[in-house]
Amino acid sequence: MEELQGEKIPRGKIGVRLIFTLICLIIFYVIQFVVQALALIQFIILLITRSYSEPLRKFSNQASTYVYRLVRYITLNDNARPFPFSEFPPVIEPPDETVRFD
Repeated sequence: MEELQGEKIPRGKIGVRLIFTLICLIIFYVIQFVVQALALIQFIILLITRSYSEPLRKFSNQASTYVYRLVRYITLNDNARPFPFSEFPPVIEPPDETVRFD
């Protein structure tokens, strides 16, 4: 994105960014619902089996990384368009080795 110092950004470029931002906002709200559902499902599994689902835990970690990238783009803190306009982001940090309940 061009610098705001010195010259004006064309409205057409702002409009294109706005369209991508609106699409990302819709995706953000869908993913927000998915993450909430995953958290509830994880706790239901935990209450029933007294152990958590590792695949669900890893997927939730990937989803949180994706949400982070979406928010950075939506708030104009990142110029890279997030998935589905680019590759799915790699995990920022792995989940903790063990889950503690203290």
